[in-house]
Amino acid sequence: MRNGYQGILPAMQCPMKENFEIDYDELQRFANWLVSFKGVNGLVTNGHTGEIFSLSPKERAEVTKAVVEAVNGKVPVISGIAVEGIQEGIDQAAMLKDAGADGLLVMPFHHWLRFGFSPDHVIEYFSDLGKTSGLNLVAHIYPAWTKANYSSKLLGELSKLEWVTTIKLGTREMSQYARDIKSIRENGEGVTILTCHDEYLLASMVQGVDGALVGFASFIPDKIAELYDCVKKGDLKGAQRIQEWILPLKEAVYASGEPSGEAHARMKTAMFLSGRLKCDAVRRPTKKPEGSAYQKIKSAVQGAGF
Repeated sequence: MRNGYQGILPAMQCPMKENFEIDYDELQRFANWLVSFKGVNGLVTNGHTGEIFSLSPKERAEVTKAVVEAVNGKVPVISGIAVEGIQEGIDQAAMLKDAGADGLLVMPFHHWLRFGFSPDHVIEYFSDLGKTSGLNLVAHIYPAWTKANYSSKLLGELSKLEWVTTIKLGTREMSQYARDIKSIRENGEGVTILTCHDEYLLASMVQGVDGALVGFASFIPDKIAELYDCVKKGDLKGAQRIQEWILPLKEAVYASGEPSGEAHARMKTAMFLSGRLKCDAVRRPTKKPEGSAYQKIKSAVQGAGF
């Protein structure tokens, strides 16, 4: 039986210097800080939070290698992979495996949105990645960001693949979210489900998931772990208290909207203002928050007691 990832897996920010070069010393310090928290059971590099689309394939492998070396086996390191073709995916997966990745967070092809795709395309892609890399695969299901949606039936078929150990489930419509969970549970023995809803963590956690793979866990890992622990124990009042504490930070970062590059830049600024990171530089075309957005973040960070 497969043993998928469980607990809290922070989607890491990628620290930059003011000249937009990756700050590898800061990255390794940051990784060690994250794994010091109880409940953090893995780290994820090269997600959307980690500005994957601003990094070259070589940089993605270097970021992963730096984090693997920093944590030195304390937790597994999973790297995001975003490509536009199967062979490109195979090639990047090999680079990430050489860098020490334990698994891959597999994002959909964006060209599917224009040229269409069939369920067979998805199964073929995951099968080829699994066969050639031998790495654990985490299916990235987040239609609000990627605009690519997998049906409940397709999620069930994915869950049957031996290489797929975890589903990062970001279905936003709650009744569909419940159907997706049911299909995964019925078809994938040992496959775990991680919520990726930074915007409404508590509502998604109580559906019976196995943890969370979220960017906010790189900002406030202790609070996200505590929230999930309360849910597991059935302490909903405790969970609500934590959710209420998180709410002003969430509103400042996500601005009541969808996740976006700008939202991740706002989170990076919040982490800088709270002392989590020493610089909040982001690569173009993403821009740092200014004006009222910056002031809202600053007020939320101060209100949280940082």
